[in-house]
Amino acid sequence: METYDTLSEAINSLQKRGYTYDFNLKHEHIECNALKLKLHPEDFQVDEVYRFEGMSSTDDNSVLYAIHSKKGVKGALVDAYGVYAENISEAMRKKLK
Repeated sequence: METYDTLSEAINSLQKRGYTYDFNLKHEHIECNALKLKLHPEDFQVDEVYRFEGMSSTDDNSVLYAIHSKKGVKGALVDAYGVYAENISEAMRKKLK
């Protein structure tokens, strides 16, 4: 797995490798607004995970997931971790571990 210095560098690399859709994290699923698609934990796999720590504040911490669905949709999910990562179901927490 590659290493990246910045979140934007990692996102650009994933996009070049076909992870072109943006996913948003919800309580019990992730969704892709562009495709009007909801994926529950059993509907997708996490291929790669990258963590980035903010230079000035822990509020700037983020995690990037490279995800593919069972139907072949590939995209990226960016989320804060730490304090903000607690608003998801146990099934989603296990999937994104």
